Amino acid sequence: MTSFTRDSSIGNRLDGLKRLVTNETFLYVVKRLLQAVLTLFLASALSFAIIQLAPGDFLDTLRQNPQISPKTIEDYRKRFGLDRPAIEQYWRWLVQVVTRGDFGTSFVYSRSVASLLWERISATLLLAIASIIVTWAIAIPLGIVAAVKQNRAFDRVVQVLSYTGQGFPSFITALLLLILAQNTSPLFPVGGMTSINHADLSPLGKVLDIGWHMILPTLALSITSFAGLQRITRGEMLDVLRQDYIQTARAKGLPENRVIYVHALRNAVNPLVTLLGFEFAGLLSGAFIAEFFFNWPGLGRLILQAVTAQDLYLVMASLMMGAVMLIIGNLLADLLLKVVDPRIHLEDLK
Repeated sequence: MTSFTRDSSIGNRLDGLKRLVTNETFLYVVKRLLQAVLTLFLASALSFAIIQLAPGDFLDTLRQNPQISPKTIEDYRKRFGLDRPAIEQYWRWLVQVVTRGDFGTSFVYSRSVASLLWERISATLLLAIASIIVTWAIAIPLGIVAAVKQNRAFDRVVQVLSYTGQGFPSFITALLLLILAQNTSPLFPVGGMTSINHADLSPLGKVLDIGWHMILPTLALSITSFAGLQRITRGEMLDVLRQDYIQTARAKGLPENRVIYVHALRNAVNPLVTLLGFEFAGLLSGAFIAEFFFNWPGLGRLILQAVTAQDLYLVMASLMMGAVMLIIGNLLADLLLKVVDPRIHLEDLK
C-alpha cells in the first residue's frame, strides 16, 4: 500500500512537471529569457565600444593636477586596468560579471559598483513607481470620461490641460515646481529625501516625511506622462466606442456603465498595458530630471557623475541595468496582455 501511494505521488509530480514544461506561458518566458542573454551580451559589447570611442578617460582629470606625478597616474592606469587593450578590458569585465556577479570597482568612489547602485536604486524606484501610480490613477479615468463626453466642455478642458502638460519639457516643469517650493516654503520641501530631524521621528513619521518630500518630484515626473497617457486612453476609447458591438450592447439595454467599463474598456486597455511595459523600462531615465532638480539621492545623479568622470564600470553597470529593465518591462507587458485578454496567444507576440 505504501509503495502504491509513493508511486502515485511520484506520478502526480511528474504529471505536474510535464504540464508546467509544456505550458504556453512557461515556454514563452524561457524563450524570452534565452533571448535576453544574447540581447544583454550584444548591448554590453556595444555600450563598451561606444564608451571607448569617447575621447580621453578617467585619468585625464588627474593629469591636469600638477601635484600628481606621472608615475602615480601610471600606477592608477595599471590598477584600473586601463593599460590593457579595450577588448581585454571588456573580456575581463564580462567574465567577472558572469562568474562572480562582480560589475567592477568605481574609479571615483573606490567601491564596488554593485554596492553603489544598490544604495541608490531604492530611492529611484520609490520615486518612479509613485509617479506611475499617480499618472495612471489620474490619466486613465480622465481619458475614459473625456471619450464618453467627447466634444463637450469637460473634454475640451481636459484636452487643453493635456496639450499644455505635454508641451512643457520635463525640466521646465521641475524648475517651475522648484520655484513654487521656494516661494511657498515651508509648505513644500525644497530638496532632498528627508528632513534634518528624520532620524528622531517615529516609524510613521519617517514614512510621512519621505512622502512629503516626494510630492513635488512625483508631480514633476507625472505631469508630462499624464498628458500623453490621457490622450492615448481617450483615443483608444473613442475607437472602441464606435465599434458595432458597442452599439449592439447599448441596443440590448445594457447599463451604460457596464458598456463602458466592461465591454469598451476591456478592449481598449491592450495598448495601455503595452505602454506600461515601456514606462517600467524608462524608470531610470525618467527619474533623472526630478532627481537633479530636487536633489533626490537616486541613481540619476550618480549616473550623471559617472558619465562626466568617465567612470567606466559604473557607466557600464547603469547601462546594463537599463537594458535589463527594458527586457523585464516588455516581458511583463506581454504577460499582462495575456491576463487581460485570454484570446491573445503569447507565441504570436513579437
